[in-house]
Amino acid sequence: MKKFLMTTALVGFAAGAAQADDVPLGIIFGFTGPLESITPTMAQSAEMAIAEVNASGLFTLGNVTSVRGDDGCVDSGLAVATAERLVTSDRVMGIVGADCSGVTGAILQNVARPNGIVMISPSATSPALSTAEDDGLFFRTAPSDARQGQVVADILRDRGVESIAISYTNNDYGAGLADSIQAAFTEAGGTVTMVASHEDGKADYSAEVGALAAAGGEVLVVAGYVDQGGRGIIRSALDLGAFDTFELVDGMIGQSLIDAMGDEIQGSYGQLPGADNPGTQMFQDLASAAGFDGTSAFAPESYDAAALMLLAMAAAGSTASADYKDHVMDVANAPGEQIFPGQLARALEIIAAGGDVDYVGASAVELIGPGESAGNYRELEIQGDEFVTVRFR
Repeated sequence: MKKFLMTTALVGFAAGAAQADDVPLGIIFGFTGPLESITPTMAQSAEMAIAEVNASGLFTLGNVTSVRGDDGCVDSGLAVATAERLVTSDRVMGIVGADCSGVTGAILQNVARPNGIVMISPSATSPALSTAEDDGLFFRTAPSDARQGQVVADILRDRGVESIAISYTNNDYGAGLADSIQAAFTEAGGTVTMVASHEDGKADYSAEVGALAAAGGEVLVVAGYVDQGGRGIIRSALDLGAFDTFELVDGMIGQSLIDAMGDEIQGSYGQLPGADNPGTQMFQDLASAAGFDGTSAFAPESYDAAALMLLAMAAAGSTASADYKDHVMDVANAPGEQIFPGQLARALEIIAAGGDVDYVGASAVELIGPGESAGNYRELEIQGDEFVTVRFR
Protein backbone atom coordinates (compact mmCIF):
# COMPACT_ATOMS: atom_id res chain seq x y z
CA MET A 1 0.00 0.00 0.00
CA LYS A 2 1.30 3.41 -0.87
CA LYS A 3 2.51 5.49 2.05
CA PHE A 4 1.57 9.13 1.82
CA LEU A 5 0.53 12.28 3.57
CA MET A 6 -2.34 14.53 2.59
CA THR A 7 -2.73 18.16 3.49
CA THR A 8 -5.75 20.39 3.38
CA ALA A 9 -6.16 23.95 2.23
CA LEU A 10 -9.17 24.37 4.50
CA VAL A 11 -7.02 25.52 7.39
CA GLY A 12 -4.17 26.91 5.37
CA PHE A 13 -1.51 24.25 5.75
CA ALA A 14 1.40 24.53 3.34
CA ALA A 15 3.27 21.33 2.57
CA GLY A 16 6.45 20.83 4.52
CA ALA A 17 7.44 21.70 8.05
CA ALA A 18 5.16 23.99 10.01
CA GLN A 19 6.06 27.63 10.43
CA ALA A 20 6.95 29.01 13.84
CA ASP A 21 3.47 30.39 14.48
CA ASP A 22 1.69 27.25 13.32
CA VAL A 23 0.05 24.78 15.68
CA PRO A 24 -0.07 21.68 13.48
CA LEU A 25 -2.46 18.84 14.37
CA GLY A 26 -2.16 15.42 12.81
CA ILE A 27 -5.33 13.83 11.46
CA ILE A 28 -4.60 10.14 10.98
CA PHE A 29 -7.39 8.03 9.49
CA GLY A 30 -7.76 5.19 7.01
CA PHE A 31 -8.08 7.21 3.82
CA THR A 32 -7.35 3.89 2.12
CA GLY A 33 -8.54 0.51 3.33
CA PRO A 34 -11.78 -0.98 4.68
CA LEU A 35 -13.25 2.28 6.01
CA GLU A 36 -12.14 4.58 3.20
CA SER A 37 -15.69 5.62 2.32
CA ILE A 38 -16.35 7.27 5.70
CA THR A 39 -12.97 8.71 6.66
CA PRO A 40 -13.03 11.78 4.39
CA THR A 41 -16.06 13.08 6.28
CA MET A 42 -14.39 12.32 9.59
CA ALA A 43 -11.43 14.43 8.52
CA GLN A 44 -13.65 17.26 7.31
CA SER A 45 -15.41 17.27 10.67
CA ALA A 46 -12.16 17.57 12.61
CA GLU A 47 -10.99 20.30 10.26
CA MET A 48 -14.27 22.16 10.72
CA ALA A 49 -13.49 22.46 14.44
CA ILE A 50 -9.99 23.68 13.58
CA ALA A 51 -11.36 26.27 11.17
CA GLU A 52 -13.88 27.43 13.78
CA VAL A 53 -11.14 27.99 16.34
CA ASN A 54 -9.00 29.89 13.87
CA ALA A 55 -11.93 32.05 12.75
CA SER A 56 -12.63 33.05 16.35
CA GLY A 57 -9.34 34.96 16.61
CA LEU A 58 -9.26 33.91 20.27
CA PHE A 59 -6.80 31.03 20.14
CA THR A 60 -3.68 32.90 21.20
CA LEU A 61 -1.22 30.02 20.85
CA GLY A 62 -0.92 30.27 17.06
CA ASN A 63 -2.66 29.45 13.81
CA VAL A 64 -3.93 25.87 13.93
CA THR A 65 -3.15 23.80 10.85
CA SER A 66 -4.10 20.31 9.73
CA VAL A 67 -1.82 17.57 8.44
CA ARG A 68 -3.64 14.51 7.17
CA GLY A 69 -2.03 11.08 7.20
CA ASP A 70 -3.20 7.66 6.06
CA ASP A 71 -3.14 4.69 8.44
CA GLY A 72 -4.84 2.21 6.11
CA CYS A 73 -7.16 1.27 9.00
CA VAL A 74 -5.61 -2.20 9.33
CA ASP A 75 -2.00 -1.56 8.23
CA SER A 76 0.05 -1.06 11.40
CA GLY A 77 3.29 -0.61 9.47
CA LEU A 78 1.81 2.19 7.39
CA ALA A 79 0.15 3.72 10.45
CA VAL A 80 3.34 3.85 12.49
CA ALA A 81 5.38 5.23 9.57
CA THR A 82 2.76 7.91 8.94
CA ALA A 83 2.62 8.91 12.59
CA GLU A 84 6.40 9.03 12.89
CA ARG A 85 6.57 11.32 9.88
CA LEU A 86 3.92 13.65 11.27
CA VAL A 87 5.63 13.82 14.66
CA THR A 88 9.24 14.13 13.52
CA SER A 89 8.92 16.04 10.25
CA ASP A 90 5.70 18.01 10.60
CA ARG A 91 6.08 18.34 14.38
CA VAL A 92 2.39 17.95 15.13
CA MET A 93 1.27 18.99 18.61
CA GLY A 94 -1.32 16.22 18.85
CA ILE A 95 -3.01 13.50 16.84
CA VAL A 96 -6.71 13.34 16.08
CA GLY A 97 -6.98 9.60 15.45
CA ALA A 98 -6.33 6.99 14.65
CA ASP A 99 -9.55 5.42 13.43
CA CYS A 100 -9.35 1.63 13.68
CA SER A 101 -8.38 -0.01 16.95
CA GLY A 102 -5.33 -2.04 15.92
CA VAL A 103 -3.54 0.83 14.22
CA THR A 104 -4.51 3.15 17.07
CA GLY A 105 -2.79 0.85 19.55
CA ALA A 106 0.26 0.58 17.30
CA ILE A 107 0.61 4.36 17.00
CA LEU A 108 0.05 4.81 20.74
CA GLN A 109 2.78 2.39 21.76
CA ASN A 110 5.31 3.05 19.00
CA VAL A 111 4.97 6.77 18.38
CA ALA A 112 2.74 8.66 20.81
CA ARG A 113 4.18 7.33 24.06
CA PRO A 114 7.86 7.48 23.03
CA ASN A 115 7.37 11.07 21.84
CA GLY A 116 4.90 12.19 24.50
CA ILE A 117 2.15 13.12 22.02
CA VAL A 118 -1.55 13.30 22.92
CA MET A 119 -3.96 11.22 20.81
CA ILE A 120 -7.75 11.59 20.76
CA SER A 121 -9.45 8.94 18.65
CA PRO A 122 -13.03 9.43 17.47
CA SER A 123 -13.61 5.82 16.47
CA ALA A 124 -11.19 3.27 17.96
CA THR A 125 -13.50 1.16 20.12
CA SER A 126 -11.60 -1.97 21.20
CA PRO A 127 -12.09 -2.70 24.93
CA ALA A 128 -8.35 -3.45 25.12
CA LEU A 129 -7.61 0.25 24.68
CA SER A 130 -9.31 0.99 28.00
CA THR A 131 -6.45 -0.66 29.88
CA ALA A 132 -3.57 0.07 27.51
CA GLU A 133 -0.53 1.77 29.01
CA ASP A 134 -0.81 5.33 27.73
CA ASP A 135 1.05 7.65 30.15
CA GLY A 136 -2.10 9.77 30.26
CA LEU A 137 -1.80 10.61 26.56
CA PHE A 138 -4.71 8.67 25.00
CA PHE A 139 -8.37 9.64 24.91
CA ARG A 140 -11.35 8.72 22.75
CA THR A 141 -14.66 10.37 22.04
CA ALA A 142 -16.09 6.99 21.03
CA PRO A 143 -17.20 4.49 23.67
CA SER A 144 -15.60 1.10 24.25
CA ASP A 145 -17.10 -1.90 22.50
CA ALA A 146 -17.81 -3.32 25.92
CA ARG A 147 -20.70 -0.86 25.87
CA GLN A 148 -21.59 -1.56 22.23
CA GLY A 149 -21.93 -5.25 22.97
CA GLN A 150 -24.60 -4.49 25.56
CA VAL A 151 -26.39 -2.15 23.16
CA VAL A 152 -26.41 -4.84 20.45
CA ALA A 153 -27.92 -7.33 22.91
CA ASP A 154 -30.58 -4.82 23.96
CA ILE A 155 -31.52 -4.06 20.35
CA LEU A 156 -31.78 -7.72 19.42
CA ARG A 157 -33.85 -8.67 22.46
CA ASP A 158 -36.14 -5.67 22.05
CA ARG A 159 -36.79 -6.83 18.49
CA GLY A 160 -37.68 -10.31 19.70
CA VAL A 161 -34.57 -12.06 18.39
CA GLU A 162 -33.82 -15.31 20.23
CA SER A 163 -30.81 -16.62 18.31
CA ILE A 164 -27.93 -15.12 16.36
CA ALA A 165 -24.74 -16.05 14.55
CA ILE A 166 -21.76 -13.69 14.60
CA SER A 167 -19.19 -13.07 11.87
CA TYR A 168 -16.29 -10.81 12.85
CA THR A 169 -13.25 -9.37 11.14
CA ASN A 170 -10.16 -11.16 12.40
CA ASN A 171 -8.42 -8.40 14.33
CA ASP A 172 -8.50 -6.69 17.73
CA TYR A 173 -11.60 -4.68 16.89
CA GLY A 174 -13.63 -7.56 15.55
CA ALA A 175 -12.60 -10.12 18.16
CA GLY A 176 -13.19 -7.79 21.09
CA LEU A 177 -16.59 -6.73 19.79
CA ALA A 178 -17.67 -10.30 19.03
CA ASP A 179 -16.74 -11.37 22.56
CA SER A 180 -18.68 -8.46 24.01
CA ILE A 181 -21.78 -9.18 21.93
CA GLN A 182 -21.72 -12.89 22.69
CA ALA A 183 -21.40 -12.33 26.43
CA ALA A 184 -24.13 -9.69 26.59
CA PHE A 185 -26.61 -11.56 24.37
CA THR A 186 -26.10 -14.83 26.23
CA GLU A 187 -26.54 -13.10 29.57
CA ALA A 188 -29.80 -11.61 28.25
CA GLY A 189 -31.11 -15.12 27.56
CA GLY A 190 -30.33 -15.34 23.86
CA THR A 191 -28.57 -18.14 21.98
CA VAL A 192 -25.40 -17.63 19.96
CA THR A 193 -25.18 -20.47 17.46
CA MET A 194 -21.71 -19.69 16.12
CA VAL A 195 -18.98 -17.08 16.38
CA ALA A 196 -16.60 -17.16 13.41
CA SER A 197 -13.93 -14.86 12.07
CA HIS A 198 -13.52 -13.72 8.49
CA GLU A 199 -10.49 -12.29 6.74
CA ASP A 200 -10.68 -9.05 4.81
CA GLY A 201 -9.74 -8.88 1.15
CA LYS A 202 -11.20 -12.19 -0.04
CA ALA A 203 -13.18 -12.53 -3.24
CA ASP A 204 -15.40 -15.36 -1.96
CA TYR A 205 -16.97 -15.81 1.47
CA SER A 206 -19.25 -18.73 0.63
CA ALA A 207 -17.37 -21.16 2.90
CA GLU A 208 -17.64 -18.84 5.90
CA VAL A 209 -21.31 -18.16 5.24
CA GLY A 210 -22.03 -21.85 4.67
CA ALA A 211 -20.74 -22.68 8.14
CA LEU A 212 -22.75 -19.86 9.71
CA ALA A 213 -25.89 -20.96 7.87
CA ALA A 214 -25.45 -24.54 9.06
CA ALA A 215 -25.20 -23.33 12.64
CA GLY A 216 -28.42 -21.36 12.19
CA GLY A 217 -29.73 -18.21 13.80
CA GLU A 218 -32.48 -15.69 13.08
CA VAL A 219 -30.08 -12.81 12.47
CA LEU A 220 -26.46 -12.60 11.38
CA VAL A 221 -24.47 -10.05 13.36
CA VAL A 222 -21.71 -8.64 11.17
CA ALA A 223 -18.82 -7.16 13.15
CA GLY A 224 -16.65 -6.03 10.29
CA TYR A 225 -15.87 -3.23 7.87
CA VAL A 226 -18.32 -1.66 5.46
CA ASP A 227 -15.90 -1.53 2.52
CA GLN A 228 -14.27 -4.92 3.04
CA GLY A 229 -14.99 -8.38 4.43
CA GLY A 230 -18.14 -7.38 6.27
CA ARG A 231 -19.77 -6.39 3.03
CA GLY A 232 -18.50 -9.58 1.42
CA ILE A 233 -20.10 -11.69 4.14
CA ILE A 234 -23.45 -9.98 3.60
CA ARG A 235 -23.19 -10.38 -0.17
CA SER A 236 -22.55 -14.12 0.16
CA ALA A 237 -25.29 -14.54 2.75
CA LEU A 238 -27.80 -12.94 0.41
CA ASP A 239 -26.61 -14.87 -2.63
CA LEU A 240 -26.85 -18.19 -0.76
CA GLY A 241 -30.16 -17.35 0.90
CA ALA A 242 -28.52 -17.99 4.26
CA PHE A 243 -29.70 -14.86 6.11
CA ASP A 244 -31.94 -11.96 5.17
CA THR A 245 -31.62 -9.78 8.26
CA PHE A 246 -28.36 -8.36 9.57
CA GLU A 247 -27.31 -6.57 12.75
CA LEU A 248 -24.64 -4.07 11.73
CA VAL A 249 -22.00 -2.84 14.14
CA ASP A 250 -20.52 0.65 13.91
CA GLY A 251 -17.86 -0.32 11.37
CA MET A 252 -20.61 -1.50 9.03
CA ILE A 253 -22.62 1.72 8.99
CA GLY A 254 -21.98 3.56 5.76
CA GLN A 255 -23.95 4.75 2.77
CA SER A 256 -21.75 2.62 0.52
CA LEU A 257 -23.43 -0.49 1.96
CA ILE A 258 -26.90 0.70 0.96
CA ASP A 259 -25.61 1.84 -2.41
CA ALA A 260 -24.21 -1.66 -3.03
CA MET A 261 -27.11 -3.75 -1.65
CA GLY A 262 -30.18 -1.58 -2.20
CA ASP A 263 -33.49 -3.31 -1.56
CA GLU A 264 -31.82 -6.55 -0.49
CA ILE A 265 -31.03 -5.35 3.03
CA GLN A 266 -34.14 -3.33 3.81
CA GLY A 267 -35.07 -3.66 7.46
CA SER A 268 -31.60 -4.59 8.67
CA TYR A 269 -30.43 -2.52 11.58
CA GLY A 270 -27.47 -1.51 13.70
CA GLN A 271 -26.00 1.23 15.84
CA LEU A 272 -23.52 4.07 15.95
CA PRO A 273 -22.29 6.20 18.82
CA GLY A 274 -24.63 9.17 19.10
CA ALA A 275 -26.93 10.96 21.50
CA ASP A 276 -30.27 12.75 21.60
CA ASN A 277 -28.43 15.96 22.29
CA PRO A 278 -28.97 19.55 21.09
CA GLY A 279 -25.42 19.54 19.80
CA THR A 280 -26.16 16.76 17.33
CA GLN A 281 -28.47 18.88 15.20
CA MET A 282 -26.26 21.93 15.65
CA PHE A 283 -23.33 19.95 14.28
CA GLN A 284 -25.37 18.58 11.39
CA ASP A 285 -26.44 22.09 10.43
CA LEU A 286 -22.82 23.28 10.47
CA ALA A 287 -21.72 20.28 8.42
CA SER A 288 -24.48 20.86 5.87
CA ALA A 289 -23.42 24.49 5.50
CA ALA A 290 -19.84 23.29 4.98
CA GLY A 291 -20.96 20.88 2.28
CA PHE A 292 -20.73 17.46 3.90
CA ASP A 293 -22.98 14.94 5.69
CA GLY A 294 -22.89 15.40 9.45
CA THR A 295 -24.80 12.16 10.01
CA SER A 296 -21.95 10.08 8.60
CA ALA A 297 -20.33 7.54 10.92
CA PHE A 298 -18.04 9.07 13.53
CA ALA A 299 -18.29 12.56 12.03
CA PRO A 300 -19.61 14.12 15.30
CA GLU A 301 -16.96 12.34 17.34
CA SER A 302 -14.23 13.63 14.99
CA TYR A 303 -15.33 17.25 15.42
CA ASP A 304 -15.39 16.69 19.17
CA ALA A 305 -11.92 15.12 19.23
CA ALA A 306 -10.33 18.14 17.55
CA ALA A 307 -12.35 20.61 19.63
CA LEU A 308 -11.36 18.92 22.90
CA MET A 309 -7.70 18.96 21.97
CA LEU A 310 -7.73 22.67 21.16
CA LEU A 311 -9.74 23.65 24.24
CA ALA A 312 -7.35 21.64 26.42
CA MET A 313 -4.43 23.55 24.88
CA ALA A 314 -6.18 26.83 25.61
CA ALA A 315 -6.84 25.78 29.20
CA ALA A 316 -3.20 24.83 29.65
CA GLY A 317 -1.91 27.92 27.87
CA SER A 318 0.40 25.59 26.00
CA THR A 319 0.51 23.42 22.88
CA ALA A 320 2.87 20.93 24.53
CA SER A 321 1.24 17.57 25.15
CA ALA A 322 2.92 17.29 28.55
CA ASP A 323 1.06 20.45 29.59
CA TYR A 324 -2.38 20.05 28.03
CA LYS A 325 -2.95 16.31 28.49
CA ASP A 326 -4.06 16.94 32.07
CA HIS A 327 -6.71 19.42 30.89
CA VAL A 328 -8.60 17.20 28.42
CA MET A 329 -10.82 15.66 31.11
CA ASP A 330 -11.33 19.09 32.70
CA VAL A 331 -12.76 20.73 29.58
CA ALA A 332 -14.76 17.63 28.65
CA ASN A 333 -16.74 17.33 31.87
CA ALA A 334 -18.66 19.39 34.41
CA PRO A 335 -18.46 21.80 36.10
CA GLY A 336 -18.64 24.68 33.67
CA GLU A 337 -20.77 26.30 31.01
CA GLN A 338 -21.98 23.78 28.46
CA ILE A 339 -20.42 24.21 25.02
CA PHE A 340 -21.96 22.93 21.78
CA PRO A 341 -20.81 22.89 18.12
CA GLY A 342 -20.42 26.40 16.77
CA GLN A 343 -19.67 27.75 20.25
CA LEU A 344 -15.91 27.22 20.41
CA ALA A 345 -15.32 30.98 20.43
CA ARG A 346 -17.48 31.22 23.55
CA ALA A 347 -15.47 28.41 25.14
CA LEU A 348 -12.21 30.23 24.43
CA GLU A 349 -13.60 33.43 25.96
CA ILE A 350 -14.55 31.60 29.15
CA ILE A 351 -11.18 29.87 29.40
CA ALA A 352 -9.32 33.15 28.83
CA ALA A 353 -11.31 34.71 31.67
CA GLY A 354 -10.34 31.88 34.02
CA GLY A 355 -13.72 30.13 33.90
CA ASP A 356 -14.71 26.51 33.40
CA VAL A 357 -16.28 24.88 30.36
CA ASP A 358 -18.19 21.61 30.09
CA TYR A 359 -17.73 20.58 26.46
CA VAL A 360 -20.85 18.67 25.39
CA GLY A 361 -20.21 19.00 21.68
CA ALA A 362 -21.83 17.03 18.90
CA SER A 363 -21.83 13.64 20.65
CA ALA A 364 -22.75 14.53 24.26
CA VAL A 365 -19.15 14.20 25.37
CA GLU A 366 -18.68 12.82 28.87
CA LEU A 367 -15.30 11.21 29.45
CA ILE A 368 -15.06 8.50 32.10
CA GLY A 369 -12.38 6.31 33.63
CA PRO A 370 -9.44 6.08 31.24
CA GLY A 371 -10.59 9.06 29.18
CA GLU A 372 -13.21 7.51 26.94
CA SER A 373 -16.82 8.28 26.10
CA ALA A 374 -19.43 7.00 28.53
CA GLY A 375 -21.32 5.45 25.63
CA ASN A 376 -24.43 6.91 24.01
CA TYR A 377 -25.72 5.16 20.88
CA ARG A 378 -28.34 5.73 18.22
CA GLU A 379 -30.18 2.71 16.86
CA LEU A 380 -30.45 2.78 13.06
CA GLU A 381 -32.57 0.92 10.56
CA ILE A 382 -32.23 0.73 6.79
CA GLN A 383 -35.33 2.32 5.34
CA GLY A 384 -35.32 3.07 1.64
CA ASP A 385 -32.00 4.53 0.60
CA GLU A 386 -30.74 5.63 4.00
CA PHE A 387 -30.03 4.74 7.61
CA VAL A 388 -32.81 6.17 9.77
CA THR A 389 -32.38 6.79 13.50
CA VAL A 390 -35.21 5.00 15.30
CA ARG A 391 -34.08 5.27 18.92
CA PHE A 392 -31.34 6.52 21.22
CA ARG A 393 -29.77 4.23 23.81
